[in-house]
Amino acid sequence: MMRELLVEALSHTARRFAGALLKGRWLLVSCCFLVVWPAAAAERPDTGMSGVYEVMVGVSDAEPALAYFAEFGFAVVAKAELSAERAATLYGVDSALTSWRLQNGEVDAHGLLRLLEWDDPTGPGLGLAQPHTVGMRMAVMRTRDIFRLADVFTDLREQAIQPWLLAGPVYDDLYNATEGLPSIVNRRVGVREMAVYGQWFNHVFFQRYGYSIPGYGVIGDHAPLGTSEFTHHDFVVAGDLGEVTAYYESVFGYISENDPQIDGDWLQGPQAIFIMEPGRSHWYRGFVSPNDVSGKLKFFSLEGLHEIDDRSARQRPGEIGITLHSMWTPRLDLVHRLAMDAGIEPGPITANEFEESSFLLHGPDGVYWQLIQRESSAWPAVTEFQLLDVNN
Repeated sequence: MMRELLVEALSHTARRFAGALLKGRWLLVSCCFLVVWPAAAAERPDTGMSGVYEVMVGVSDAEPALAYFAEFGFAVVAKAELSAERAATLYGVDSALTSWRLQNGEVDAHGLLRLLEWDDPTGPGLGLAQPHTVGMRMAVMRTRDIFRLADVFTDLREQAIQPWLLAGPVYDDLYNATEGLPSIVNRRVGVREMAVYGQWFNHVFFQRYGYSIPGYGVIGDHAPLGTSEFTHHDFVVAGDLGEVTAYYESVFGYISENDPQIDGDWLQGPQAIFIMEPGRSHWYRGFVSPNDVSGKLKFFSLEGLHEIDDRSARQRPGEIGITLHSMWTPRLDLVHRLAMDAGIEPGPITANEFEESSFLLHGPDGVYWQLIQRESSAWPAVTEFQLLDVNN
């Protein structure tokens, strides 16, 4: 089962590494060998941490954002307000705040959305940026029809309703699983994905062919665009990935995947999604919670760029766009202590706008987190992948 966990947890844009990872312990990367070592179990405390619970998005006007995400199947399940004084205490932002928590269908364990409507935003956030911009955050969801979404965003782009940058769709062979020559009977098994970069939100969509994973990427009839909860979360960061992301193991208790280099010269997935020029490469590292393999984390650090556009200072509470993420755990005190032991200096444990015991944390990778005390969820956690064949 660890085989399926490793492969599915890898970024869809890193699929072609999966076959090499499963065939041996060595990878040939940029003319040198990379040794793949599993994370030591002793380095991962039992924190009870969920996968990523919410993508938290700053907006200046929630009404159009609520209408926008309703098309993807998200509906409001909670609303709360904070005075400017209390928002300053909780988030360090001197602005009144109205928050909406949105959920996609029945999935309440991971993949939710929180809109943070600031009366007085502190800045525009990253804005529309190239995919390699440091500080960029991307939220990923499954779809039934990726070409329909490509048509929708192409129309929005051409009508100049909003400036969108489209990348893909592009197809990748999952696990190199298509045996022999594809035919009407011997159909491909794989995934097709597309990225859509905007001024205040960045999407990645993927569609599966020939396989299914029950409970992971759940699409219901309530979603007009045929899309699921958020299943993956991508981050472009600066620095050595082994150093700046170490706290996901030692503080959060996540399982570390391997960190291959993704070379845009020969991997068509990342070449398309990240709009990578020849010779450009990414280093990749992924993490997954042992308590829920949904809500995965994927980090990319750049190589081979003469100039790096670093907008990470604009990825903070109070700005517009994806500025925070949340997780929940029944052991909040333990996670807070582990963060202090790691020298990260978490904020104090206090009630957030939904009166949930929580604290903020700003990691060395530049990511802002809200950790929330919660005992359990109604939606059962997916703790291992069940890859099932689908005849399509």
